[in-house]
Amino acid sequence: MLDWSRIAQLREEIGAEDFEEVAALFLEEAAEAVDRLRSAQPPGDLSDNLHFLKGCALNFGFSSLAERCSEGERMVADGRADAVDVAAIIALFERSRAQFLAGLDRQPAA
Repeated sequence: MLDWSRIAQLREEIGAEDFEEVAALFLEEAAEAVDRLRSAQPPGDLSDNLHFLKGCALNFGFSSLAERCSEGERMVADGRADAVDVAAIIALFERSRAQFLAGLDRQPAA
């Protein structure tokens, strides 16, 4: 679900001191995108929100979430926006966030 090697790499690139702040910002922005997904929206907005969330997820090692968002983007592009399982994407974000927060304490600092 999470790419801990990507997370460790990002922590090393940013520095352990700034990583916590960047992680909090990432989680806040991703949660805002998820909140937008919760509301009914036209296909263009759905695609934009999935794309934004995918980018956040890729940057922060939420690999399963990024894959699911990418699938959703393709479905919207194919004219199948109604087939995107938004609830599953939201649930995956919630599980990924919980795993991320729980695992941060167990990851070695860079």
